Amino acid sequence: MRLHILGICGTFMSGIAVLAKQCGHHVTGSDTNVYPPMSTQLTNQGIQLMEGYDASHIAADVDVVIVGNVIRRGNPAMEHVLANRIPYVSGPQWLAENVLNKRWVLAVSGTHGKTTTTSMLTWILEHAGLNPGFLIGGVPENFGVSARLGQDPLFVIEADEYDSAFFDKRSKFIHYRPKTLILNNLEFDHADIFPDLSAIKQQFHYLIRTIPGNGLIVRHAQDDNLADVINMGCWTPVTTFGGPAGEWQASPLVPDGSAFTVLKAGKKVGEVHWDLLGKHNVDNALAAIAAAQHVNVPPEQAISALSSFKNVKRRLEIRGKVNGIVVYDDFAHHPTAIETTLAGLRAKIGKSRLIAVVEFGSYTMRTGVHKERIRDSLRDADIVICKSTDADWGLKDILAGFKQPVSLYDDVDALVKNLVPMLAAGDHVVIMSNSGFGGIHNKLLDTLKEVEEFNGT
Repeated sequence: MRLHILGICGTFMSGIAVLAKQCGHHVTGSDTNVYPPMSTQLTNQGIQLMEGYDASHIAADVDVVIVGNVIRRGNPAMEHVLANRIPYVSGPQWLAENVLNKRWVLAVSGTHGKTTTTSMLTWILEHAGLNPGFLIGGVPENFGVSARLGQDPLFVIEADEYDSAFFDKRSKFIHYRPKTLILNNLEFDHADIFPDLSAIKQQFHYLIRTIPGNGLIVRHAQDDNLADVINMGCWTPVTTFGGPAGEWQASPLVPDGSAFTVLKAGKKVGEVHWDLLGKHNVDNALAAIAAAQHVNVPPEQAISALSSFKNVKRRLEIRGKVNGIVVYDDFAHHPTAIETTLAGLRAKIGKSRLIAVVEFGSYTMRTGVHKERIRDSLRDADIVICKSTDADWGLKDILAGFKQPVSLYDDVDALVKNLVPMLAAGDHVVIMSNSGFGGIHNKLLDTLKEVEEFNGT
């Protein structure tokens, strides 16, 4: 079949493209604001990517158009599809009908940690020789690609609560029908889709209703919002992780989360030693270990796998080191994710200077929903530098209340120009954004190299 994907560079839709090609289909796609790693993945997979949404991108003999949830009415390509009665479907529905319908689906849901936990679980199964299929909202370093068909029966998927398409406002994960479900955490997010937290809880409960009685739900023991969802009705066995009440617990061996003991029902199972940082990743590991046991991977084997786990791109990824200055790229943009990421790095680097460069690009943040939490989320940073957004939601006033030095810039080039003189050997610069951030990572590293060469160091 000939498939064309609208919004193909999204982390989810790029994975759909890879899976569709592996199924034997001819795949093309359209998008705007193209940037790595997904654009690079598509090129490497030999999938034709066309810039923009011109109707001419869609071949006359196309069989189906798969529509990403970024597409709205008025989009020229979508209007062409509707006017010419070309068959179309949402990404999650296509996935459910063509890939997941006969698989044992292990789904990872929650406001934070989905991509990392999905990658961990997939690697554990791969390490055990099970060759799972997967679709992950990022590029896990252990695999180098965000999706693959794998072998029956197992398929691991990042289960996003965002809507499926403009014509299907159900959360994506409603389509997946998992047998094993991880519930990492639950907070208010996606203010462009959900009016309040209760609306998100309702979608999560719809997901709970789809889990069979012989399945398993793995949920965080300390998350009251998840407890509310379970209390709305549950017909599936539940195991818990995290905190003093969880069946699966962790005892830190070092403060930064890079080594910890895993316990089940109070008994030691083993020790994890890895490169990841932070309590949030410790919890992610517990969830992955518990879910893997449901498909008969012993916890000891899962722990062994995690010692060779490599994190996902854009999750505290070191983009470069220049003259003793370390530059990181991180996808965090919600206050909770910012706080946990910086706390983990602070525990690792001690009293070294930590500079946070942040772009609050998500719709939720640009509406000011979480603005009261921003100062606390950045408390571990010694210096805070932000890029302004189109919407005026009071960021300047928020930054004025910070105790540490802060700066706000309208332009990435000006930001980099003023940041470089502030930096010195031993500094750690964390760039946090859910977008390409105007290519700031390469611009900063290139400028640092120019200074290094000028100084002859």
